[in-house]
Order: sequence, then structure tokens, then C-alpha cells
Amino acid sequence: MPDLRDKSIVITGAAGGIGAAIALALAANGACITVADLSQQAADTVAGKIAAAGGTAIAVAVDVRERAQVRAMLDRAVEAFGRLDVLFNNAGVAQTRPFLDITEEDWRFVTDVNALGVLIGMQEAIKTFRSQGGGGKIVNTASIAGKQGYEPLAHYCASKFGVVAMTQAAARAFGKEGITANCFCPGVVATPMWDTIDKGFRDSGLTHKVNEAFDTFAAGAVLGRPSRPDDLVGVARYLASSDSDFMTGQSLLVDGGMVFV
Repeated sequence: MPDLRDKSIVITGAAGGIGAAIALALAANGACITVADLSQQAADTVAGKIAAAGGTAIAVAVDVRERAQVRAMLDRAVEAFGRLDVLFNNAGVAQTRPFLDITEEDWRFVTDVNALGVLIGMQEAIKTFRSQGGGGKIVNTASIAGKQGYEPLAHYCASKFGVVAMTQAAARAFGKEGITANCFCPGVVATPMWDTIDKGFRDSGLTHKVNEAFDTFAAGAVLGRPSRPDDLVGVARYLASSDSDFMTGQSLLVDGGMVFV
């Protein structure tokens, strides 16, 4: 098992779903976790679970669309743990709209969090890594929607394609400084985000039963079931550890075999 003892790891969107699963698992491996989320109360809850299990964590409220808040989040991690080693850009939103119904407001809502938020996080983390003398890891949460376009999720897919592109661009730009950037691409994961997507399908008249969209998409996994948040823990642990030091610019599909590329 990779050794993450005393690694300072910041995880956005860490109050539930994939982010919380990763935060709890990496803390169990000895990492010092900054649990960051839009809700301070929700972040406090996850940090409290980590502490109760014997781990080390602080909780920070952050809106990833706001550069000043992202900067303050990273500064708080450095203040608490002495440095920043890994940033997980995991915060994200989803929205279902038929292609012709996507408005400018819809586009900005989704892409401001999923793409702009990742850009700001990467930029500010790289500044921190440079201030420490170089080196560091960025891990972004993309999606199978960053590999293939799905209707009616066009704007969500565009935002996740953007995450993959920014990951590759940063890897090329900063690799010689010892800074790596990778992302992982979940498939259909049983989280509150998929509840939102599933409801959007029903509201759009594309499905009629609760979980119908979820079940239909998940049926495409060759391993025979939808993903659970814990299914993403292993790859997250690998990408946060020294085991992945010679890997950068990659997007790893962890989807139970939904997409082959």
C-alpha cells in the first residue's frame, strides 16, 4: 500500500460522494487532509470523521469559482501542515438539459465550477508548488463524459473534456519542474450527483421512472454493476503517492468498463 504519511493533501468537493471517500481513505493512509467544500458544516462533518478514526484533517469552506477563496484554502493547508503536496480538484456539478434547451446561464453554471474552478485550482496550486521549490501533484476528477459526448449532458461533457485538456496542457507546461498533473474518469457512480442527473432526465421527459437513467447507463459497465465511491479510492491513492511519480498528463478510466479508448 502506498505510504502517504504526513503528505499534505487538499481535496475540493470533499464533503460527500467520491471526495469524501477519497478523503477518508487517504487519511487512513497517514495523509494530512484539508477537507474543502462549499459547505463549511459538511466539510466539518467529514473532517470530524477523519479525526474520530485517528487521522489528521482540517475543514475549509471554498467556492472553487472564486480565486481569493481558493488561494485562502491552499494557504490554510500550508499553515496547518507546513506545505502542499497534492491538490485534488474534485468539486463539480451536473445538469441535464436537452441540447437545444441549454442556455448561456446553464453553460456558465456548469463550466464555471467544472472547468474554471479546475483552472483556478491548478494555477494556484502551481504557484504554491513553485514557492516551495518545485515538485507537487495535481489530480483532477474528470469523467467518462470527458471522453465521449452524451445527450442531454452536452455542457457537462464539454466541461469534463476541458478538464482532460487542461490536465494534458499543465503536464506539458510544468513537468520539467517536477509538477505532475493527471486525472481519473469515473463512470456511473452512486452519488447525489447522479440523483440530480437522473431527475433531469425525468424532467426532460427522456425517462419516466426514478433511477431509470442511472440503471440504463450503468448497464453499459462490463463488470456488471454501477460504481461506488470506494471504487475510486485505489486510483486516487496511486495518483497521490510516489508510485505515480513518472506519470503525467494521463486520464485514467475507472468506470467498470463503460468506455474503451
